[in-house]
Amino acid sequence: MDKKDDNTMPRDWRFWCIILSLAICMLLTAIEFTAVGTALPVIVQDLKGDKFVWVGSAYTLGSTALIPFCGGLAQIFGRRIVLLSAIALFCVGSALCGAATSMNFLIGGRTVQGLGAGATTALIQIIIADLVPLKERGSFNGVMALAWGIGGGSGPVIGGSLAERGHWRWLFYLNIPISCLAAFFVTIFLRLKKPNTPLHEKLKHMDWIGNSIIVASTTSVVIGLTWAGIQFSWSSAQVLAPLILGILGLVGFLVYEARFTEFPIVPISLLSSRTAFSGYAQNFLNGIVLSTLAYWLSVYFQACKDAGPTAAGVDGFGLSYTISPTCLLSGLVVQKTLRYRQPMWFGWILMIVGCALLGTLDENSSRSMCYGFQALVGVGMGIIYVTAYFPVLAPVPVSQSAPALAFFTFLRNFALIWGVTIGGTVLQNQLVHRLPSTFLALFPGGTQIAFEVIPSIKTLPQPLKDQVRHAFAGSLRVLWNVLAGISGLGLLTSLAMKHLPLHTSVDENWGREDMKEKESENVGVAA
Repeated sequence: MDKKDDNTMPRDWRFWCIILSLAICMLLTAIEFTAVGTALPVIVQDLKGDKFVWVGSAYTLGSTALIPFCGGLAQIFGRRIVLLSAIALFCVGSALCGAATSMNFLIGGRTVQGLGAGATTALIQIIIADLVPLKERGSFNGVMALAWGIGGGSGPVIGGSLAERGHWRWLFYLNIPISCLAAFFVTIFLRLKKPNTPLHEKLKHMDWIGNSIIVASTTSVVIGLTWAGIQFSWSSAQVLAPLILGILGLVGFLVYEARFTEFPIVPISLLSSRTAFSGYAQNFLNGIVLSTLAYWLSVYFQACKDAGPTAAGVDGFGLSYTISPTCLLSGLVVQKTLRYRQPMWFGWILMIVGCALLGTLDENSSRSMCYGFQALVGVGMGIIYVTAYFPVLAPVPVSQSAPALAFFTFLRNFALIWGVTIGGTVLQNQLVHRLPSTFLALFPGGTQIAFEVIPSIKTLPQPLKDQVRHAFAGSLRVLWNVLAGISGLGLLTSLAMKHLPLHTSVDENWGREDMKEKESENVGVAA
């Protein structure tokens, strides 16, 4: 018997301190992911670089590529040591970003940051699964999403205000004390069970070949997406070759996991159910919409509304501060009703309508309209963000929760890459055709350099200023309509789900270390 009913797991002060430590970690990663977008124009201008898309892509690449590997490490060495290592890696990456003297330096630091952030988010979900059964997990997922929402909402304002004052480096340096606080809480309170097998036996369970395949394939896809339409055309060999090789590599990875390895990173059983497959697909599509809006919405306010970085962050509150409370409410609804399909259908409908309405905005639209449209999308995304766990985990035994959640987080972060890079590609390709030729002539390097002028649009002479604002608004309208189409695909995918009961137990091989000690004491008393 490897499972036990969670009713024996007390929700005492130690338990809530663990939840608090995980929430701080989630807050840390959320601030970092969302803060850079509003500060990016100033950063690009200051470092005199033209590879702005890679600032986001490098972070999301790092936060995705090693997630399956980190999930395997957590199974072998235990949760706490892997989480502490991830926080330390994130801290080092933040220091490197703050000290950056060039765009390439910054991109390298962002990659290191991403490695730490991706492992952190995966471990948070795995640890919650160790402590709370799926039937009761809605509210706890909601708490983590609330922490993410607080960080995601404050991040753009923090990044924008520091950038406006010429102190964008402190956007990264501030992560260091927060990382230390997170590490302190994790060290003190996160005392979990860990396997006692010898090290050489642990290493035998690592799928080194599978990890190498997925890292190489993910990197190849990101390179293709980042170059597409910006450095090279979509039809060029420089774009098609890494994209095709990367996608074939991901397919090959799944084949290898299914047939050729004794200890797979992603057991094929995780994808054998149409309900689980639908959940993974919806998680991926929601991640694309979320990252695109989180990263590129501020461009609308800065380029079309003369907003500074700080004001652009505040203008995004309509999105960020509807996602987080909706996440918590949705988790409670699923926990109370034990139904996840109906909320997800409703969420996709709201996202379709909200993105389509964003697609009607131009440079002269009122801010209040944009706030309202953001709120519709935010409510829909909040619902999907929390409820997508249930169709993924309901079909698999609790012993498979860790690999299932690692793959779930991998797909969510992989979607962030697609959102940031596709958003940048759509925007830049549209600007090529929409910006006035007299304006483009000032930037022979292409529209990557034109992005640098966003902070200066308000100072352009008329009628050039209105022409540039109109070009940005029209380009963003295309992007929002693309997101409406992606949301529609999410709704279609959700129709494949079945209603399945939610687990009421957790895997007894994991969980709190002090509970193991109490169990031993109880056995001794009984004897």
